[in-house]
Amino acid sequence: MDIKLGKNDKRYIEGTDDVYNIMKSVLLRDNKIDQEKEHFWIVGMNLAGYILYIELIALGSYKSVDVEPMNVFRVAVMKNASRVIAVHNHPSGRLSPSVTDKDITDRLIQVGRILNIEFVDHLIISPLSYTSFRSIGLMDELEKSLKYVPTYQVVEQIRKEEKQIAKEKLDLEKNKTKAEKERREKLELVTVKALLDKNVSIEDIAKIMEITPKAVNKVINKINSN
Repeated sequence: MDIKLGKNDKRYIEGTDDVYNIMKSVLLRDNKIDQEKEHFWIVGMNLAGYILYIELIALGSYKSVDVEPMNVFRVAVMKNASRVIAVHNHPSGRLSPSVTDKDITDRLIQVGRILNIEFVDHLIISPLSYTSFRSIGLMDELEKSLKYVPTYQVVEQIRKEEKQIAKEKLDLEKNKTKAEKERREKLELVTVKALLDKNVSIEDIAKIMEITPKAVNKVINKINSN
């Protein structure tokens, strides 16, 4: 689920405080609906630190949340993010990373390396404070870990999924392009018909619409064939 930023929310990440201030407001907003559940978000950014999206990847129970690495990076690939930050809450208010938190971070680091998407940090947040894996040195430790270094077969599977995601992205862009073309053509038909009804000449229609008289005639032929 894509999270919309408020008009006063900062769009540029300079440090962990920026991430926390944005996500604290999201947490408080989301908790009105799903109180006492763990939420797992991903903040996707470009190289300059500009936020491209915030996505709720998973919603769990009061003490845990299941996260699939490819669900995390699927959105990153689709939206051209080169860097991501994970954020999740502990409803208990405890900000110490659990063994599960460390494990999922370790796995996300490894998958990010394969996909060439930097996994920058992981924050555990509450309405009052937060813990940054990077700030406490845990990211440095996990980046050296070999626990989840994938085998050749796993790397191949991730590459296969990456290709599928890229195909989905291309199909989506094609559909958007097709829809935009159809919208533009429909607008041309309506505009030309309206101008013809007002007895505007083909030459003047071409000037108004900034197209050639030949293009105007093509639109007229479409109108007459309908």
